[in-house]
Amino acid sequence: MIELTSPGIYVHVPFCRTKCAYCDFYSVTDCDIAERFLRAVETEAAMRGDEISGPVGSLYVGGGTPSAIDSELVSKIPGILSSSHGLESGAEVTVEVNPDDVTPAMLEAFLGGGFNRISIGVQSFDDSELAFLGRRHDAAGAAAAIEAARASGFERIGIDLIFGSAGQTLDSWRESLNRALEFDLEHISCYQLTLEPGTPLGERMLTGEAVCVEEEVQRTMFLETSSMLSGGGYTHYEISNFARGEENFSRHNMRYWLRRPYLGLGPSAHSFDGRVRRWNHRSVELWLDALQRGERPSAGEEELSGEQVRAERLMLGFRTLLGVETVLLKEHSGWEETLEELLEISLLRIEGDRVIPTVEGFLVADQLPLLFI
Repeated sequence: MIELTSPGIYVHVPFCRTKCAYCDFYSVTDCDIAERFLRAVETEAAMRGDEISGPVGSLYVGGGTPSAIDSELVSKIPGILSSSHGLESGAEVTVEVNPDDVTPAMLEAFLGGGFNRISIGVQSFDDSELAFLGRRHDAAGAAAAIEAARASGFERIGIDLIFGSAGQTLDSWRESLNRALEFDLEHISCYQLTLEPGTPLGERMLTGEAVCVEEEVQRTMFLETSSMLSGGGYTHYEISNFARGEENFSRHNMRYWLRRPYLGLGPSAHSFDGRVRRWNHRSVELWLDALQRGERPSAGEEELSGEQVRAERLMLGFRTLLGVETVLLKEHSGWEETLEELLEISLLRIEGDRVIPTVEGFLVADQLPLLFI
């Protein structure tokens, strides 16, 4: 497993042309303030230069939809962060895009600005499923965006897919997975549809509408995903993430799961220095106003206790193929009996001095830490 010692930076670009029916991430549709936003990111980066020690090993520009605003503005972000914190040679620099926004000029601008990895929000290769999710693109547009990214020169391309929406069948999900495999992508993320309060799909669920497939079908879809993508040459290295070899693991996300320091810039962004977790104002107006006053735009922070640190290490470790150190389990009374039971039912396996979740273990990863706390 990759050793990552340097910090990362996440930039939240809070703009979307439309809001997807399932999305709970903070975003606004007023893209007219994009230039003001970029200047504020530069201000915040300089203001918070003491919170992590560079150079930075990964930069992730997400949202929202970074591709919803002028690509020339977005392409300036790696240079801004390189000036304020420094980027390691070979740093992973990722930008998220919506397929409907992708153009050759945009891709050229992103590559010229220093991005070397692109994440495309495909979600599905089925037009009816895309319409249900509220996406702006269709399956043909998704394929065209992937092909354009490869033709432009991006050597590390990832896509997101979503399973479990109402009307989706195991066969239609297999079709999306097979379509994804045809592109020989470096990375594929497959997320189970989650219904968040306040989202359109969340509200429709409260009225009694069936917006997800049954739990047992979701379970089957998850296991089929792991089987198909593993059979296609991908490593299932985290619950929702698959990569063509360790070299294509998302190094930025690995920093989250390994609890490495990272700095979050932009409204609603979170940061972690190894001891304290901080979060910015969720509102872009409050975030901008704080920076204009010369203040850090923090909405709150929490210093973690020793027990919270242990709980996080268990929670995050059981999400990945890295697993957790056996010594971490020994702090819980009765750990040996519990571990033996989990080994017997094939939810965990032992590899050296670590306990690793199996694919079936990934299915109950949220519950595993509770057995050792």
